[in-house]
Amino acid sequence: MGNVVVITGGSSGIGKSSARLFKDKGWIVYELSRTGKSENGISHVTTDITKPEDIQSAFKEVFDKEKRIDLLINNAGMGISGAVEFTSFEQAHRIFDVNFFGTFLCCKEALPYLRKTQGSRIINLSSVAAPLSIPFQAFYSATKAAINSLTLALANEVRPFGIRVSAVMPGDVHTGFTEAREKCEDGYAYYGETIKRAVSSMEKDEIGGMSPDYIASVVYRVSQKKNPKVLYTAGTKYKLFVSIAKLLSDNLSNKIVGKLYS
Repeated sequence: MGNVVVITGGSSGIGKSSARLFKDKGWIVYELSRTGKSENGISHVTTDITKPEDIQSAFKEVFDKEKRIDLLINNAGMGISGAVEFTSFEQAHRIFDVNFFGTFLCCKEALPYLRKTQGSRIINLSSVAAPLSIPFQAFYSATKAAINSLTLALANEVRPFGIRVSAVMPGDVHTGFTEAREKCEDGYAYYGETIKRAVSSMEKDEIGGMSPDYIASVVYRVSQKKNPKVLYTAGTKYKLFVSIAKLLSDNLSNKIVGKLYS
Protein backbone atom coordinates (compact mmCIF):
# COMPACT_ATOMS: atom_id res chain seq x y z
CA MET A 1 0.00 0.00 0.00
CA GLY A 2 1.47 3.36 -1.05
CA ASN A 3 1.86 6.45 1.09
CA VAL A 4 -1.05 8.90 0.93
CA VAL A 5 -0.65 12.68 0.76
CA VAL A 6 -3.46 15.24 0.98
CA ILE A 7 -2.63 18.67 -0.50
CA THR A 8 -4.87 21.72 -0.10
CA GLY A 9 -4.92 24.22 -2.95
CA GLY A 10 -3.53 21.55 -5.23
CA SER A 11 -5.14 22.85 -8.41
CA SER A 12 -2.52 25.50 -9.20
CA GLY A 13 0.88 26.95 -8.33
CA ILE A 14 2.96 25.31 -5.60
CA GLY A 15 0.12 22.94 -4.74
CA LYS A 16 -0.18 21.60 -8.28
CA SER A 17 3.59 21.22 -8.62
CA SER A 18 3.67 19.38 -5.30
CA ALA A 19 0.83 17.08 -6.32
CA ARG A 20 2.59 16.12 -9.55
CA LEU A 21 5.96 15.63 -7.84
CA PHE A 22 4.54 13.36 -5.13
CA LYS A 23 2.64 11.42 -7.80
CA ASP A 24 5.89 10.95 -9.74
CA LYS A 25 7.53 9.70 -6.54
CA GLY A 26 4.90 6.97 -6.24
CA TRP A 27 2.57 8.52 -3.67
CA ILE A 28 -1.22 8.30 -3.73
CA VAL A 29 -2.21 11.96 -4.12
CA TYR A 30 -5.41 13.76 -3.18
CA GLU A 31 -5.77 17.47 -3.84
CA LEU A 32 -8.45 19.54 -2.10
CA SER A 33 -9.65 22.71 -3.81
CA ARG A 34 -12.81 24.42 -4.96
CA THR A 35 -12.15 24.34 -8.71
CA GLY A 36 -9.60 21.63 -9.48
CA LYS A 37 -10.15 18.38 -11.33
CA SER A 38 -8.67 14.92 -11.20
CA GLU A 39 -5.83 14.02 -13.52
CA ASN A 40 -3.80 10.89 -14.03
CA GLY A 41 -2.62 9.78 -10.60
CA ILE A 42 -4.09 12.77 -8.72
CA SER A 43 -7.58 12.58 -7.22
CA HIS A 44 -9.50 15.83 -6.79
CA VAL A 45 -11.91 16.33 -3.88
CA THR A 46 -13.99 19.50 -4.15
CA THR A 47 -13.41 21.33 -0.89
CA ASP A 48 -13.83 24.86 0.45
CA ILE A 49 -11.31 25.04 3.30
CA THR A 50 -13.28 27.83 4.99
CA LYS A 51 -16.14 25.36 5.58
CA PRO A 52 -15.54 22.87 8.42
CA GLU A 53 -18.12 20.44 7.02
CA ASP A 54 -16.31 20.34 3.65
CA ILE A 55 -12.98 19.59 5.31
CA GLN A 56 -14.42 16.91 7.58
CA SER A 57 -16.09 15.22 4.63
CA ALA A 58 -12.92 15.38 2.48
CA PHE A 59 -10.64 13.73 5.03
CA LYS A 60 -13.23 11.05 5.80
CA GLU A 61 -13.53 10.31 2.07
CA VAL A 62 -9.76 9.93 1.69
CA PHE A 63 -9.37 7.74 4.77
CA ASP A 64 -12.37 5.56 3.92
CA LYS A 65 -10.81 4.85 0.51
CA GLU A 66 -7.15 4.48 1.48
CA LYS A 67 -7.31 3.45 5.19
CA ARG A 68 -4.38 5.77 5.90
CA ILE A 69 -3.11 9.35 5.55
CA ASP A 70 0.66 9.81 5.78
CA LEU A 71 1.09 13.48 5.00
CA LEU A 72 -0.96 16.67 4.98
CA ILE A 73 0.38 19.65 3.01
CA ASN A 74 -1.49 22.86 3.87
CA ASN A 75 -0.84 24.97 0.80
CA ALA A 76 -4.11 26.80 0.03
CA GLY A 77 -3.89 30.54 0.44
CA MET A 78 -4.73 33.99 -0.87
CA GLY A 79 -3.20 37.45 -0.77
CA ILE A 80 -4.40 41.01 -0.35
CA SER A 81 -2.43 44.24 -0.56
CA GLY A 82 -3.12 47.77 0.62
CA ALA A 83 -2.80 50.04 3.62
CA VAL A 84 -3.98 48.66 6.97
CA GLU A 85 -6.05 51.80 7.51
CA PHE A 86 -8.06 51.24 4.34
CA THR A 87 -8.43 47.46 4.47
CA SER A 88 -12.00 46.47 5.27
CA PHE A 89 -12.79 44.13 8.12
CA GLU A 90 -14.33 41.76 5.56
CA GLN A 91 -11.08 41.60 3.56
CA ALA A 92 -8.97 41.01 6.68
CA HIS A 93 -11.41 38.39 7.96
CA ARG A 94 -11.41 36.55 4.62
CA ILE A 95 -7.63 36.22 4.36
CA PHE A 96 -7.47 34.86 7.91
CA ASP A 97 -10.31 32.45 7.11
CA VAL A 98 -8.41 31.03 4.14
CA ASN A 99 -4.76 31.24 5.16
CA PHE A 100 -4.84 30.63 8.89
CA PHE A 101 -8.16 29.11 9.91
CA GLY A 102 -8.15 26.91 6.80
CA THR A 103 -4.77 25.54 7.88
CA PHE A 104 -5.99 25.09 11.46
CA LEU A 105 -9.17 23.29 10.40
CA CYS A 106 -7.29 20.93 8.08
CA CYS A 107 -4.81 20.08 10.84
CA LYS A 108 -7.67 19.52 13.27
CA GLU A 109 -9.58 17.18 10.96
CA ALA A 110 -6.48 15.33 9.72
CA LEU A 111 -4.89 14.60 13.08
CA PRO A 112 -7.18 11.74 14.16
CA TYR A 113 -6.26 9.97 10.91
CA LEU A 114 -2.58 10.91 11.03
CA ARG A 115 -2.33 9.41 14.53
CA LYS A 116 -3.27 6.04 13.04
CA THR A 117 -0.31 6.07 10.64
CA GLN A 118 3.20 5.66 11.99
CA GLY A 119 5.60 8.44 11.01
CA SER A 120 2.92 10.75 9.63
CA ARG A 121 3.57 14.43 8.97
CA ILE A 122 2.12 17.87 8.42
CA ILE A 123 3.85 20.49 6.26
CA ASN A 124 2.40 24.00 6.28
CA LEU A 125 3.23 26.53 3.56
CA SER A 126 4.25 29.77 5.22
CA SER A 127 6.35 32.64 3.82
CA VAL A 128 9.41 34.76 4.55
CA ALA A 129 6.77 37.47 5.01
CA ALA A 130 6.21 35.87 8.42
CA PRO A 131 9.58 36.82 9.98
CA LEU A 132 9.96 39.85 7.65
CA SER A 133 6.60 41.63 7.69
CA ILE A 134 6.00 43.50 4.43
CA PRO A 135 4.41 46.97 4.34
CA PHE A 136 1.08 47.10 2.52
CA GLN A 137 0.89 43.33 2.89
CA ALA A 138 0.28 43.43 6.63
CA PHE A 139 -2.54 40.90 6.69
CA TYR A 140 -0.78 38.38 4.47
CA SER A 141 2.31 38.69 6.67
CA ALA A 142 0.16 38.33 9.80
CA THR A 143 -1.51 35.14 8.56
CA LYS A 144 1.85 33.58 7.76
CA ALA A 145 3.30 34.59 11.13
CA ALA A 146 0.27 32.97 12.73
CA ILE A 147 0.93 29.79 10.72
CA ASN A 148 4.49 29.72 12.04
CA SER A 149 3.27 30.06 15.61
CA LEU A 150 0.67 27.35 15.06
CA THR A 151 3.33 25.08 13.54
CA LEU A 152 5.75 25.58 16.45
CA ALA A 153 3.10 24.86 19.07
CA LEU A 154 1.54 21.95 17.22
CA ALA A 155 4.93 20.31 16.63
CA ASN A 156 5.38 20.01 20.40
CA GLU A 157 1.81 18.85 21.00
CA VAL A 158 1.89 15.93 18.57
CA ARG A 159 5.54 14.87 18.84
CA PRO A 160 4.62 12.20 21.47
CA PHE A 161 2.44 10.54 18.82
CA GLY A 162 5.35 10.36 16.37
CA ILE A 163 3.82 13.05 14.13
CA ARG A 164 6.25 15.65 12.77
CA VAL A 165 5.09 19.17 11.87
CA SER A 166 7.06 21.69 9.79
CA ALA A 167 6.49 24.92 7.91
CA VAL A 168 8.23 25.86 4.66
CA MET A 169 8.75 29.60 4.14
CA PRO A 170 9.29 30.44 0.46
CA GLY A 171 10.45 33.81 -0.75
CA ASP A 172 9.16 35.21 -4.05
CA VAL A 173 7.63 32.54 -6.31
CA HIS A 174 6.44 32.97 -9.89
CA THR A 175 2.85 31.66 -9.90
CA GLY A 176 -0.66 32.86 -10.64
CA PHE A 177 -0.79 34.09 -7.02
CA THR A 178 0.49 37.49 -8.19
CA GLU A 179 -2.42 38.09 -10.57
CA ALA A 180 -4.94 36.68 -8.09
CA ARG A 181 -3.93 39.05 -5.26
CA GLU A 182 -6.77 41.34 -4.15
CA LYS A 183 -5.65 44.97 -4.22
CA CYS A 184 -7.10 47.68 -2.02
CA GLU A 185 -6.08 50.90 -3.73
CA ASP A 186 -7.90 53.25 -1.37
CA GLY A 187 -5.75 55.66 0.59
CA TYR A 188 -3.68 57.06 -2.25
CA ALA A 189 -4.66 60.56 -1.13
CA TYR A 190 -2.74 59.95 2.09
CA TYR A 191 -0.03 57.46 1.12
CA GLY A 192 0.62 58.86 -2.35
CA GLU A 193 2.46 56.52 -4.69
CA THR A 194 4.01 54.55 -1.81
CA ILE A 195 1.39 51.81 -2.00
CA LYS A 196 1.75 51.46 -5.77
CA ARG A 197 5.56 51.38 -5.60
CA ALA A 198 5.58 48.81 -2.80
CA VAL A 199 3.15 46.47 -4.54
CA SER A 200 4.85 46.95 -7.93
CA SER A 201 8.25 46.11 -6.41
CA MET A 202 6.82 43.01 -4.76
CA GLU A 203 5.14 41.83 -7.96
CA LYS A 204 8.32 42.38 -9.97
CA ASP A 205 10.19 40.18 -7.48
CA GLU A 206 7.50 37.50 -7.75
CA ILE A 207 7.53 37.46 -11.55
CA GLY A 208 11.30 36.97 -11.43
CA GLY A 209 11.05 34.59 -8.50
CA MET A 210 11.57 30.90 -7.90
CA SER A 211 9.54 28.30 -9.76
CA PRO A 212 6.73 26.43 -8.00
CA ASP A 213 8.49 23.20 -9.01
CA TYR A 214 11.50 24.24 -6.93
CA ILE A 215 9.34 24.91 -3.85
CA ALA A 216 7.62 21.57 -4.40
CA SER A 217 11.04 19.91 -4.35
CA VAL A 218 11.81 21.59 -1.03
CA VAL A 219 8.50 20.37 0.40
CA TYR A 220 9.26 16.85 -0.79
CA ARG A 221 12.74 16.89 0.76
CA VAL A 222 11.30 18.04 4.07
CA SER A 223 8.77 15.20 3.93
CA GLN A 224 11.62 12.71 3.63
CA LYS A 225 13.76 13.95 6.52
CA LYS A 226 13.96 11.61 9.50
CA ASN A 227 14.11 14.43 12.02
CA PRO A 228 12.85 17.56 10.25
CA LYS A 229 13.25 21.04 11.64
CA VAL A 230 10.10 22.95 12.46
CA LEU A 231 10.81 25.95 10.20
CA TYR A 232 12.53 25.93 6.80
CA THR A 233 13.29 28.91 4.57
CA ALA A 234 13.22 28.11 0.84
CA GLY A 235 15.68 29.83 -1.46
CA THR A 236 19.33 30.67 -0.87
CA LYS A 237 19.04 34.46 -0.79
CA TYR A 238 15.95 34.28 1.42
CA LYS A 239 17.80 32.07 3.89
CA LEU A 240 20.43 34.82 3.99
CA PHE A 241 17.82 37.55 4.53
CA VAL A 242 16.17 35.68 7.40
CA SER A 243 19.53 34.83 8.99
CA ILE A 244 20.70 38.45 8.84
CA ALA A 245 17.40 39.67 10.29
CA LYS A 246 17.91 37.38 13.29
CA LEU A 247 21.28 39.03 13.96
CA LEU A 248 19.89 42.56 13.80
CA SER A 249 17.53 44.30 16.19
CA ASP A 250 13.84 44.08 15.29
CA ASN A 251 13.82 47.83 14.80
CA LEU A 252 16.73 47.84 12.34
CA SER A 253 15.60 44.84 10.32
CA ASN A 254 12.11 46.33 10.06
CA LYS A 255 13.53 49.64 8.81
CA ILE A 256 15.51 47.79 6.13
CA VAL A 257 12.39 45.97 4.93
CA GLY A 258 10.55 49.30 4.87
CA LYS A 259 13.29 50.83 2.69
CA LEU A 260 13.15 47.90 0.26
CA TYR A 261 9.42 48.41 -0.30
CA SER A 262 9.18 52.21 -0.28
